[in-house]
Amino acid sequence: MSEQKTIYTAGTWRSAASGAAREILDPADASVLAVVAEGGTADVDAAVCAARAAFDGGPWPGTPVAGRAGLLRRTADLLERDRERIGLLESRDAGKTLEEGRVDVDCVVDAFRYFADLVIGEGAGRVVDAGSADVHSVVVHEPVGVCALITPWNYPLLQASWKIAPALAAGNTFVLKPSEITPLSTVALIELLAEAGLPAGVANLVTGAGDPVGARLAAHPDVDLVSFTGGLTSGTKVMRAAADTVKKVALELGGKNPNVVFADACATEEGFDTAVDQALNAAFMHSGQVCSAGSRLIIEESLRERFVTELARRAEKIRLGRGTDPGVECGPLVSAAQRERTESYVASALAEGAVLRAGGERPDGPGYFYRPTVLDRCHRSMRVVREEVFGPVLTVETFRTENEAVALANDTEYGLAGGVWTADQGRARRVAGRLRHGTVWINDFHPYLPQAEWGGFGKSGIGRELGPSGLAEYRETKHVYQNLAPRPVRWFAG
Repeated sequence: MSEQKTIYTAGTWRSAASGAAREILDPADASVLAVVAEGGTADVDAAVCAARAAFDGGPWPGTPVAGRAGLLRRTADLLERDRERIGLLESRDAGKTLEEGRVDVDCVVDAFRYFADLVIGEGAGRVVDAGSADVHSVVVHEPVGVCALITPWNYPLLQASWKIAPALAAGNTFVLKPSEITPLSTVALIELLAEAGLPAGVANLVTGAGDPVGARLAAHPDVDLVSFTGGLTSGTKVMRAAADTVKKVALELGGKNPNVVFADACATEEGFDTAVDQALNAAFMHSGQVCSAGSRLIIEESLRERFVTELARRAEKIRLGRGTDPGVECGPLVSAAQRERTESYVASALAEGAVLRAGGERPDGPGYFYRPTVLDRCHRSMRVVREEVFGPVLTVETFRTENEAVALANDTEYGLAGGVWTADQGRARRVAGRLRHGTVWINDFHPYLPQAEWGGFGKSGIGRELGPSGLAEYRETKHVYQNLAPRPVRWFAG
């Protein structure tokens, strides 16, 4: 299989300067999907140089808001045109079902259109009353400059759009580094940006490993902002590397997300069925490889046995397979390493006293599949409860009182998202208000809105994506003070 040129610099597709390449594997059977360029430090430096030149001397930062919004909308239209092709690419590369891949494309379209509407609906700045008719004072927002955008392997297309759309809406240029495991849909997105008419040098792409590509981007003196989505360990390295140049940093570093179920939510058969169904969705969507996965089921003690028995029964029936095959509900894990990581967490949990209620094994056959797993009788000292697994593993803890439920849900160093299930609206509001998580769902799990901020508390990161705050991440705020009637101050006698 011939190499695909996947490094995009100053409007040209290239191979790596070193000539290195990497095979991209299909996680459903470990076959080779593509061969891509394996970039290095020289490729990063060239891409940053192109982005710097495009920002300092190119037309994009000065393009009127209507022009920037128009580019975003044309890109959204092209994504709709190519929905099936790109959805299939996302399914094959990341291992998710084809329908999940299609939905990801739809969500990317929504993000591009949201930021186009947001930026075009803004005024010319915030006028500040200086207390004098002789002064005109206004606060304006300007682009940060050159942005380094580093995205994860689980939602490569979606996470790229959450960074690219606001960065372009604000007038920035960027260098994007996708995960070395799942770069293919990102390459397709950059192609569409070029087709939509984005000037050369505004968008740049370097495929390759976190070290050296991501590390060099985070430390590069000509990068003004780094936005990273990924694991906690890598995120802290990015933050340290960015510190020497005091660049802006935005981090989304995952979560260990509670799904709290009160018994009154299951008082009816319909309520019980819905809560069980949503617990499955929360934990096993995309094989649990979701930063906001509801991987910690925290359930009222009186409901535990009935709920977990039904949950485990349904988990055993989840249909695994290649994401493009009819009837498949759950695809493989993204790599052999990710499956081995998941297996190690399950083994440690069983050694620490957890009770296996479903899954806990590889199915026969090729690919990186692992059965959806339910671990009962878990407690807070277990690694599997405290650390992010990023696999199809659900732990079960119990509580007796509302205060105990809140304490368990908040007993984590992360704080990305959480869910609360109850028929008591007063309790729902109380618990949601006390949870230290960036997103709280009441009687639901997983939906998000492009107009609502996304991000977490604690070690889930700093900054926000989406919403007005997501646009603000890519801007600098400037105060312009104009004296309309200047005259001597006479502070010094002369």
